[in-house]
Amino acid sequence: MTMAKRDTYTPDSLLAVAVEVFNDRGYDGTSMEHLSRAAGISKSSIYHHVRSKEELLHRAISRALDGLFGVLQEPGARTGRAIECLEYVARREAEVLMEELPYVTLLLRVRGNTDTERWAMERRREFDNEVTELLKQAAADGDLRPDVDARLATRLLFGMINSIVEWYRPGRGGSASSDEVAEAVVRTAFAGLRT
Repeated sequence: MTMAKRDTYTPDSLLAVAVEVFNDRGYDGTSMEHLSRAAGISKSSIYHHVRSKEELLHRAISRALDGLFGVLQEPGARTGRAIECLEYVARREAEVLMEELPYVTLLLRVRGNTDTERWAMERRREFDNEVTELLKQAAADGDLRPDVDARLATRLLFGMINSIVEWYRPGRGGSASSDEVAEAVVRTAFAGLRT
């Protein structure tokens, strides 16, 4: 990673650099020295914005989680038949993942080595549980295949959505647009889940 030169840093711009370094080197493999070099500022300048490396991790993961949990509060996720809500959630989660790609990538790579990572993993379980409840309701409504366990379906659905971080790169020639990717996720997943 090359050293960036910037005159001023905001908490958001510093966070963006930190997320890039965390995703490149891994959180555990990143030191404050790595962050200061990547940002082109001194370590003391970083401490002007945050208390620790883990605070940067917490802010980054919070941004990803806020986006994902926010979808569950949108009207399309809360009104109508459960299957319609579920398709809406799947589409919007794919969209949020692509909009917040570096932040969600970092969230998906946490392994529970710090308090922040353990908190993030617990929040992800909460999210999965909410989606599982939607799947159970859709199955009870007769809209999902009864032979597919709701928890397994949740894992498979979000395994497909989460895999987007491994290959989606916006702006590259020949790449599908985020709308095309989100629509393909919904069509592919629900063709196999619907009755």
